[in-house]
Amino acid sequence: MSRAAPAPANVPERRLRLLSCNILAGGSVQRYHEYVTRSLHGVLPGRSKMDNLDRLAELLPQFDVVGLQEADAGSLRSGFLNQTRYLAETAGMPFWSHQPNRPMARLAHSANGLISRLEPHSVLDYPLPSRIPGRGAMLARFGEGDDALAVMIAHLSLSAPARAKQLAFIGEVLADFPHAVLMGDLNTEAHSSEMRHLFAKCRLQPPDQPTPTFPSWKPRRALDHILTSTDIQLDKVWTLPQAFSDHLPLAAEIRMPAHVAPRLHKVHRR
Repeated sequence: MSRAAPAPANVPERRLRLLSCNILAGGSVQRYHEYVTRSLHGVLPGRSKMDNLDRLAELLPQFDVVGLQEADAGSLRSGFLNQTRYLAETAGMPFWSHQPNRPMARLAHSANGLISRLEPHSVLDYPLPSRIPGRGAMLARFGEGDDALAVMIAHLSLSAPARAKQLAFIGEVLADFPHAVLMGDLNTEAHSSEMRHLFAKCRLQPPDQPTPTFPSWKPRRALDHILTSTDIQLDKVWTLPQAFSDHLPLAAEIRMPAHVAPRLHKVHRR
């Protein structure tokens, strides 16, 4: 899959491999009825969740930037483990950050997560508009000015009106970046009416064809996305065959000018 015109042969380029993964706090769902039958399992820690995280951590070194959704920030269901940090450290990835959202007492605390080989210049948290507060998006900026690569990680609402507002907001934030990526569980298809609010406000482009990710045991719907701006060459998009939750992980390989996202030296980690 490709969209942008290739850069001239004499222009240096760099390649990055990206991964977006809704990990369901380490939980595993293999059939629809398990949302009900395994509901208690979803709020209790267990060895199976750790095994799931360890299997995912084995794959992360293949990628440069990883976006997580529904990672637990440290509550009862994860054994009070920050799952983003655990995955980063287990995979040997040097940089990580997370954005906690929607704490439910001490039972569950979902978060968006960033794991990266590249050193982010900054990581910003944005609350997303919604009738029920708690959804968020995190923006990692690699580099500065027009040389920055902006990577936004988001997990959007189930309601179409809420998603329309959230996508319009994300589009306004990313409009300032010539090199941008949006990845996450957007809970909608790329050509839905609410996605038009995103594409109308920024340089992000819809994919040439959908890549189904949900449900993981028989993917029919392309709800997870890695979207790039027009100045980034999207060479390949694929799903990982391993099901770590009810969504398949979505991977992409991108190309961009070599001056974008320069390597930095000062560590920003939290």
